[in-house]
Amino acid sequence: MFKLNLKIAFRNLWKNKGYTLINIAGLSIGMAGCILIFLFISYQLSFDQQYKNKDRIYRVVSHAYYAGGEEFDRGVPLPLASAMRNDFGMLEQVAALEGSWGMIKVKDSKGNVKIKIQEKAFYVEPDFFRIFDYEWLDGNPEQALKEPNTVALSQKTAERFFGDWHQAVGKTINYQNNKDLKVTGVFADIPENNSNVINIAISYASFENRNQKRWGSISSNSECYVLLKPGVTTADLASPKAVFLKKYYVEKTIAKPDHLFQRMDEIHIDERFSNFSGKITSKSELFGLTAIGVLLLITACINFINLATAQAIGRSKEVGVRKVMGSGKKQLMIQFLTETMLLTFIALLLACAITEVALPGMSALFKEKITFNLLERPVIFVFLTCMVLFVSFLSGFYPAMVMSGFSPALAIKNKVNIGHGGGLLRKVLVVVQFAITIVLVTGTLVILMQMKFMREKPLGFNSSAVALITIPTDSLSRQKFEILKSRVKAQPGVLAVSLCNNGPSADDNTNNAFAFDGTKEADFQANTKIVDADYLKTFGLQLVAGRYLSQRKSDTIHEFVVNETLLKKLNVIHPQDAIGKKILFGGLSIPVVGVVKDFNNLNLRASISPIIMGTRNDRFEIMAVKMNAQQIPAVMKNIEKIWNEYYPDHVYSSDFMEDKINKYYESEQIMGTLFKVFALVIIFISFIGLFGLIAFVAAQRTKEMAIRKILGASVFELMSMLNTTFIFLILIANLVAWPVAYIFIQKWLSGYAYRIELSIWPFAAAMFISLIITLVTVSFRSYKTAKTNPVDALKYE
Repeated sequence: MFKLNLKIAFRNLWKNKGYTLINIAGLSIGMAGCILIFLFISYQLSFDQQYKNKDRIYRVVSHAYYAGGEEFDRGVPLPLASAMRNDFGMLEQVAALEGSWGMIKVKDSKGNVKIKIQEKAFYVEPDFFRIFDYEWLDGNPEQALKEPNTVALSQKTAERFFGDWHQAVGKTINYQNNKDLKVTGVFADIPENNSNVINIAISYASFENRNQKRWGSISSNSECYVLLKPGVTTADLASPKAVFLKKYYVEKTIAKPDHLFQRMDEIHIDERFSNFSGKITSKSELFGLTAIGVLLLITACINFINLATAQAIGRSKEVGVRKVMGSGKKQLMIQFLTETMLLTFIALLLACAITEVALPGMSALFKEKITFNLLERPVIFVFLTCMVLFVSFLSGFYPAMVMSGFSPALAIKNKVNIGHGGGLLRKVLVVVQFAITIVLVTGTLVILMQMKFMREKPLGFNSSAVALITIPTDSLSRQKFEILKSRVKAQPGVLAVSLCNNGPSADDNTNNAFAFDGTKEADFQANTKIVDADYLKTFGLQLVAGRYLSQRKSDTIHEFVVNETLLKKLNVIHPQDAIGKKILFGGLSIPVVGVVKDFNNLNLRASISPIIMGTRNDRFEIMAVKMNAQQIPAVMKNIEKIWNEYYPDHVYSSDFMEDKINKYYESEQIMGTLFKVFALVIIFISFIGLFGLIAFVAAQRTKEMAIRKILGASVFELMSMLNTTFIFLILIANLVAWPVAYIFIQKWLSGYAYRIELSIWPFAAAMFISLIITLVTVSFRSYKTAKTNPVDALKYE
């Protein structure tokens, strides 16, 4: 029976080629969008899931409460790992992990340096490899990193350094120009879907600051992982954690310190905390993409239902004959559902082809290696199967029920009527379909407006043509800072040069507690920036009171410049009143000599922080160079040449301030691109769906229009009659979509401290687009119907 139904289905689909092609186009595009979204979401949820004990592995992170709010940091105090190892009996393993950027040198057999690179390395405790079951290709994970000055490499890194990983163990690499590290192990490459992609693991015993006991200092480079004993939950750790915090955090601070245990499957999707890979995809982004995928599929199904019901009248005689010959309603429903499933399967094959074509573009957009391989990821096959069944049932059930319910007598006479209930449902479907379109179009317009606002909003400093060049931080290199700065400053095309620890806007800020004017400690922390006397000129900061920092060679801060926000938080009304006041910082009483106009030190999602700036020569890490924009290539080439003269044993690296700022908004750019693409896709599908519905209405009202034409109605009047109904539906769709769009847009914009004022224009533009689509589609089909010879419609009467 199934074989017969399939054969009949093929014949009907082939007979109605136009209907089949339109349906396949709508379904395949909608399904392709869903597949792409599923591939991306499943890839994001696969992060950190390859470990055997993943359900018992947790990252310890820091959480602090302040009077002004709360702060989250992935880093922990350096002594935390050893303290937890001693105080928590419910932990099977505890391991510290310390990230470190440094220069690596590899020499050939003759002692010549063959590789000199700047690379991310990690100081790793041996217990780390008891928590994470890395595959070791050579060496013993229990012993490899017990001794100081030892290192283990990933397979690809060992091959890059030594040509063949089999020959790596026993060789030596140099790290930071001051450590010769012996290779004691090689492990398999870590997959990219990992929050800690470790290629160079240095023994923790080689880390100079490993015995530091300061509990009040937290660096994002210091992480801690724990493995819970079987049967232990994080709730069981609450009581010992309270005792732990009371025992070690004995200093009185403005903050209430705390530590959280973060599950492995949360590390990649919890936007409160970063990770060493720098890859975070928030839950809200995943939810938004899921919603878009579902809306795409629903829109495609609505399109199918409209087209199927439009075609139902044309197949009424077929249904009538089948019923007269003995077919029951159940058999007919099975027949029509088989047709739907066959068409859906064909659409799926085309959707897979579209996915393969679109996948490289999506991978480039997200900068992720996303693959469409059923053998490697069987879950994709399960998803495709479920999607075909879902779409087949959702799209086919209602049309199958309608067509199988035709009266045989009326069907054979071609006098069937779908009924008022069915007509109402189709109108509701059109309203829903266009409401989805309007929500996406409105959201897209608002995202584009917000992105334009962020690009054009003044940040309070000049980021144009400013290069940030990394400088070595060891004591010997610091002695050359001033002469390097003088040489660079003298180059043609260089306008200003400053030594600092970072640019005005940065994502790796340092916050510190302080006291102002002899009062008690402030109830907020200040963003501390280490800068020199030329920082103001280099970045175009504006002084509003006092003077800027004086030039002084010292490893101790001797004076501060603050921003307006800090004074507002301290209730200092006039900037001039702050000049000469003392700030107690790090045990020193330091005078305020100047106040600068506020500038954005973070991205535009966050408000401006209170800032204090001071000079300290031993903390400079960056040389910022302001250049003539017309001479950038030549100037950068000269700077690199000079830099290499002074630091031949180090690796030159540079970045531009504008590029760093643009990276802050990659997420918005991606979401903007996605919304544009999927909005166009849904507009296309809606266009087809509307075409299907007007075809149905035109078929239902052919005789009516023929009679009206005979009685003198013009083509324009007939077109207006059909257009009015659909314009009314689109207006209702706008009324439904606007509040939904407003709620989601307001929630999205609330994530930005600096955002556009939401106006009526995005909503009006979405309404205009929906009306244009409707007028073009309906007018085209109604014109064709209105021009039909009325005799052809009435000749059987």
